[in-house]
Amino acid sequence: MADLDGARTLRWWEGFAEQVLERGDELSELDRLAGDGDFGHNLRAAVRGAQARIQQAPTRGASEVFAAVTLGFLDTGGTSGPLLGMYLREFARVGTDTFSVDDLARAARAGVETVQRLGGAELGDKTMVDAMLPAAEALAGAAGAGVPAVAGLAAAYRAAADGARSTEAMRARRGRASYVGDVARGVVDPGALVIAWFFERGTTV
Repeated sequence: MADLDGARTLRWWEGFAEQVLERGDELSELDRLAGDGDFGHNLRAAVRGAQARIQQAPTRGASEVFAAVTLGFLDTGGTSGPLLGMYLREFARVGTDTFSVDDLARAARAGVETVQRLGGAELGDKTMVDAMLPAAEALAGAAGAGVPAVAGLAAAYRAAADGARSTEAMRARRGRASYVGDVARGVVDPGALVIAWFFERGTTV
């Protein structure tokens, strides 16, 4: 199947949620080294909230999955959970029962633009944008090539993973890590890592 229907989109989300719940301590440790250490805790809370929303209102269409997920994230405290919720909301706004690679490319582009507008981060600032922007560009290239949705997600994952790895050598210019200067060098940005996980799980549906 070239497109992702609701069932496959739900498997994508559930795979990502499982990874966050299992590896949240890893995210908190990365955040502790470069920030205040609550990222994993907050993201787990957002994921649990999203899971509750899905259980309360079973979803059928691809966009419906992300509509429920968005509500769970936006109800979470902290900064990163709601910011990710605004990113994921763009996938809900596609408004279709299935996701084509073109749909995913539009959503990813709109999502990173929203995050940049709200947070002010640019490529190289050592934030989740360092994974989001390459992923969006990779999906745009996949859409131009007319490949299936999962192949587009695979390209996005590779680009996001490379972007996340690149943050290790960066000096943070945005977010909590910017307060500690060079102390954050050598630490992968946890937000960028989460974006890589997000697209990774989309390749397994």
